[in-house]
Amino acid sequence: MEDAFIYGRLQFAFTVAFHYLFPQLTMGLALMIVIMKTLALRRNDERYNKAAKFWGKIFAVNFVMGVVTGIPMEFQFGTNWAKFSELTGNVIGQTLAMEGMFSFFLESTFLGLFLFGEKRLGPKLHWVAAFCVFLGSWLSGYLIVMTNAWMQHPVGYEILDNGKFALNSYWALILNPWGIWQYVHTMVGSVITTAFVLAGIGAFYLLRNMHAEYGKIFVKMGVIAGVIASILAAFPTGDQQAKNVVEYQPVTFAAMEGLFETEKGAPIVLIGQPDMRTKHLDNPIYVPRFLSFLTYASFDAEIEGLEEFSEEDWPTNIPLLYYSYHIMVGLGTIFILVMVVSAVFLYRRKLFQTNWLLWILLLMIPFPYIANTAGWFNAELGRQPWVVYNLMRTTEGISPHVSGGNSLFTLIGFIGLYFLLGVLFLLLVGREIYRGPELKK
Repeated sequence: MEDAFIYGRLQFAFTVAFHYLFPQLTMGLALMIVIMKTLALRRNDERYNKAAKFWGKIFAVNFVMGVVTGIPMEFQFGTNWAKFSELTGNVIGQTLAMEGMFSFFLESTFLGLFLFGEKRLGPKLHWVAAFCVFLGSWLSGYLIVMTNAWMQHPVGYEILDNGKFALNSYWALILNPWGIWQYVHTMVGSVITTAFVLAGIGAFYLLRNMHAEYGKIFVKMGVIAGVIASILAAFPTGDQQAKNVVEYQPVTFAAMEGLFETEKGAPIVLIGQPDMRTKHLDNPIYVPRFLSFLTYASFDAEIEGLEEFSEEDWPTNIPLLYYSYHIMVGLGTIFILVMVVSAVFLYRRKLFQTNWLLWILLLMIPFPYIANTAGWFNAELGRQPWVVYNLMRTTEGISPHVSGGNSLFTLIGFIGLYFLLGVLFLLLVGREIYRGPELKK
């Protein structure tokens, strides 16, 4: 059973991490496509319409890959995590069903109209199709995040005599205070990914002196969206989400910050290595008293350390949680710096001729994916050892009749299959990028 538990968690972690590479671009790209279509209508500029159709093709490839990799993830609730599904299905089944029935079909239906119906629809209805794709993708994200939020901070439920969870307040479920800031922070993260992809591909065109007119559009839109989203990711969304962790999961907050002992005027650690044997941070570099200030707006406020909580309730992998959190925050700080510098050069009309900065924008493309993945690692590792926080331990949710060998076999299969899907994705997107928005006749 222990092997089945470990391999079941590894399989879900791998499939979720790979899957989320795609929605984080589609959700942000849906917004940017609507903006492009809006600019095309208001300015009567066909370049923005062609740009929207170009990114619509890349959106479609991302969307298909997201669907293909997302379906096995939900099946795992029934195969590897049957006990969890049996006990909580009456609650989480509500949001998951709505995501599939409403937002997914809204997004997929209007994506078809957007890709193939422009001539029949006309400019205004084509904009409506783009907006409905955006609405569907962001509604889908909301329902998925609210499902996860219930696992992080369960609300609106009761436990029946047979041990099953039952929903007693639909509105409490979809307006979970944990989920509101988690959702906004997640959406802002997707816009950051899209902004760097837009700016990076635009920089590639300018550096290669190909499709330069569109390269300038992509860089400009990416930098403007990126500087706004990068700042919003830090404040207020990241700040408020951290305060949710302090309020509802204080042991998780202590582990994220590497705070083993309760302190008044607690420092914020920029870098350090958690030592679980001696229960302290090795080689810390920190700013004195700043964690207390960020958390409670007081340099003398007390922050609870891990020592205040039973070790059986500590996150099960504190070093990985600590590093995931600091990678996310560290990269987020770099994103702000890169985008602010780029915005200054853009304002001074020097960005398009500054090759070293264009190279930075191009090479930054992978890092928002890393930051977003680290953010989700942080959320999931922080909830451990609970699958439903403070109510159901992760060990209690595993399927009792699935062996470790079965889970390992399917994990190996997923790794091989997803490697092939990843290669196919890169080939398809690479071909579209190389062809560009303006097809040669």
